[in-house]
Amino acid sequence: MALKPRHSRQRYEARAAIAKALAHPSRLIMLDALADGELCVCELTDLVGADQSTVSKHLAVLKHAGIVADRKDGVMTFYRLKVACLQGFWQCIESVLKENLKAQQEAVR
Repeated sequence: MALKPRHSRQRYEARAAIAKALAHPSRLIMLDALADGELCVCELTDLVGADQSTVSKHLAVLKHAGIVADRKDGVMTFYRLKVACLQGFWQCIESVLKENLKAQQEAVR
């Protein structure tokens, strides 16, 4: 019996696009900060330690992926999370890190 994917190819491509949007340390830092509430680009620029254009490009990637939303207030742009599921994602990542560390420690014993 041939094994078949659970979802369509397009669904996996869409998932990969979201995973790709998450695949940068600066974006992860920003998302972690946004979990506490809305922040302006200037606050995220200070947090990440990058120039405003770089931070704006990262935010555009996250917005395009549907992870964050923005709002304009005069010349300021504020960002917030659109989804509340990232806490579970972080917990999963931390579990993988712990398992990898455990395997590495056992390998050097």
